Amino acid sequence: MQVGVIERLARYAVKSMRGEAVPVATLTLQGLEGDRRHAFVQATSRSSFPWLTSRELPEMLCYKTSAEGSGSAAVVMVTAPGGEKWRVESDELRQLLEARSGRALFLLHDYRGSYDVAQVSIISRQTVARIAEESATVEDPWRFRPNLLVDLENGKAYDEAKWVGRILRVGDTARVAVTEVDQRCVMITLDPDGGEASPSVLRCVAQQHKSCAGVYGMVLTPGEVRARDPIEIEG
Repeated sequence: MQVGVIERLARYAVKSMRGEAVPVATLTLQGLEGDRRHAFVQATSRSSFPWLTSRELPEMLCYKTSAEGSGSAAVVMVTAPGGEKWRVESDELRQLLEARSGRALFLLHDYRGSYDVAQVSIISRQTVARIAEESATVEDPWRFRPNLLVDLENGKAYDEAKWVGRILRVGDTARVAVTEVDQRCVMITLDPDGGEASPSVLRCVAQQHKSCAGVYGMVLTPGEVRARDPIEIEG
């Protein structure tokens, strides 16, 4: 049964930096190819969540990322808000982030990705629109940092939560098990273009939707996916 189509396919080459919309990508067992494969880690942290993110440095959202090439040969470039451009491995970029955050950092490259919960994040356009309406903010899916932004077919806001425990077929061959709803944090309050906070977004999601918006999934069967590909529920 078809439940929607992929409205936008996105990867986030560096954890907590700006994402990049792509027309086609491969869903691997480690998630979307090239997604969150790099992350800056707080060198002195002993937390189970040691990464430097926009929670500590909101301006990270304004650092643009782009990946040239594919797989292990991909070159990730980062463009700072001021226009400076470096390879993600450059000492200059790390030193700039250290100076801006006041934290010692090192770059982690992990082929499995640095994820909060699961490899694939999904949210519907309808859910994004509902939250924007209820919180009196501008509708912007980038605020929720999904890999798959879905336009539901004959569906309404928050219908994707009904997919938990089900298997989605994405495109021709890829299969994703939807494992849980996405419990949201302060990240969704941050404007993806400038980092300014709008607390009403998280307040709305917490008070009216039990802190949930979108779902997480894990890849069962790899495959190539494209923007406008159909999404079907198996069984």
